[in-house]
Amino acid sequence: MKKGIHPEYKEITVVMSDGTEFTTRSTMNTKEGVYKSEVDSKNHPFYNQNKKIQKKAGRIDRFNKRYNKNK
Repeated sequence: MKKGIHPEYKEITVVMSDGTEFTTRSTMNTKEGVYKSEVDSKNHPFYNQNKKIQKKAGRIDRFNKRYNKNK
């Protein structure tokens, strides 16, 4: 590997939205070595079965767009 061209690889602490923490290594520039995640598998609709609500909203939006029923 060439010297001086690679980013610094250091340990960071990842804090999930529910407060759980784990330590990993990353090249990410973080404040004080801590990355706070706002979205993870516990609160994202894709992972917690809210897909049906999103699909229904999409169908309603398509209907309103197609028939110009904006309210």
